[in-house]
Amino acid sequence: MAYSNKLAEYLGVPKAESSFYPNILGGVFVGIALALLIEFFNKSDRITSGLGLLGAIVINLCGGIILIIWLLFGDLGLPLRGSVFLWILAFVLIVLSSIELINHYKARK
Repeated sequence: MAYSNKLAEYLGVPKAESSFYPNILGGVFVGIALALLIEFFNKSDRITSGLGLLGAIVINLCGGIILIIWLLFGDLGLPLRGSVFLWILAFVLIVLSSIELINHYKARK
């Protein structure tokens, strides 16, 4: 929602003319699908429980993994500030999601 060509240029990330953003969005959609499957197979007795923390973790991990794949294998041609910005974003997504996932499984025991 906050995307604009000027913002992308300032941050040093690709503009919408590339397939970068659609792929990231596709990764998020895969995460949402996995989160919905987790909720579907949840054996909870609650009538409505929502996707919950585990669903959010899966969505963030999928988006972060797709971003890392783009950074490693995509020919983005980014300026240094764009690469640094995206690597920091990917690192934060993966680390926070991993910590949340570990805490989620510790809390279940």
